[in-house]
Amino acid sequence: MEAKKEVQTPHKPSIPWRTRISFSIISAVTDATRRQNGTVNRRLLNILSIKSPATRNPVNGVKSSDVIVDPARDLWFRLFVPTAAEARDSDSLPVIVFFHGGGFVYLSADAKAYDAVCRRFARKVPAVVISVNYRLAPEHRCPAQYDDGFDVLKFLDDEKNRAILPANADVSRCFLAGDSAGGNLAHNVAKRASEASFRDVKVIGLVAIQPFFGGEERTEAEIRLANIDPLISVARTDWTWKAFLPATEGGREVDRDHEAVNVSGPRAVDITKLDFPATMVVVAGFDSLQDWQRRYYEWLKRSGKETYLLEYPNMIHAFYIFPELPESSQLIQEVKEFIHKQCSKN
Repeated sequence: MEAKKEVQTPHKPSIPWRTRISFSIISAVTDATRRQNGTVNRRLLNILSIKSPATRNPVNGVKSSDVIVDPARDLWFRLFVPTAAEARDSDSLPVIVFFHGGGFVYLSADAKAYDAVCRRFARKVPAVVISVNYRLAPEHRCPAQYDDGFDVLKFLDDEKNRAILPANADVSRCFLAGDSAGGNLAHNVAKRASEASFRDVKVIGLVAIQPFFGGEERTEAEIRLANIDPLISVARTDWTWKAFLPATEGGREVDRDHEAVNVSGPRAVDITKLDFPATMVVVAGFDSLQDWQRRYYEWLKRSGKETYLLEYPNMIHAFYIFPELPESSQLIQEVKEFIHKQCSKN
């Protein structure tokens, strides 16, 4: 995998019509459940959401179970274990702690699309995958999501809690991964982990798939793709950031240049002295957020961190959750290679 690839973006994304319909449905559901007063119609959203149960009997070579971390805040994760790799207990398995997308407002670890994605990661890498069901905004604002993600790492660092993992799960080869808002979450949890001291858990890699970053500025891609990107629009992202961020912080009004949003911007946290993990940043040519993602990649490089940029010029935001797209399988393979590369060095 090259550190960076120069690509040309076509005029229109090449997406099958069935997939386009799926994107249209997703957009319609999010718009229908988003209220002007900044709240979400959870009752309607729960009716419209499609979820998958955990499967103790293997499905597509992977079994799953739900593990409670803190019932008081409904913090839990779905554990995915590849059965073939588990049987070969002489081969240690890396652990992927995964954070789902949804703008910090929507979706869950048991959403059908993310259950399927995590199952693919578990089988293809192979790896033990832990998909975190973190608290959602606007009911729970930043930094609640980061707290939940970091607390899952602390849970895994406690030896008695690891009895739920297969014997060959290796938490010293831990990766944080996520898409969209989950990519943002993975970055911030990685930053916290770099500042912390764990007994057994060691985060050696970060996979940021089309991470959800932003700022007060309107970027070229946000303007150019305003009527092309089927999922991301300025109106949607502005609403989401307002739902996610606290109204005030330290007695001052919060804007989109907050360090949680514009992570590489004017208020960015200095990570140059942190043991920040090697990072793979995934960008799509028809994703309105791509300028923010490229800035993130460049910021990591300037900070002296090992980082790789992977571009899919003909894809849109969240493309990889659709297995019918060839690029989805390509991305899974790239993630596999990145994980194997980092494991070979640790």
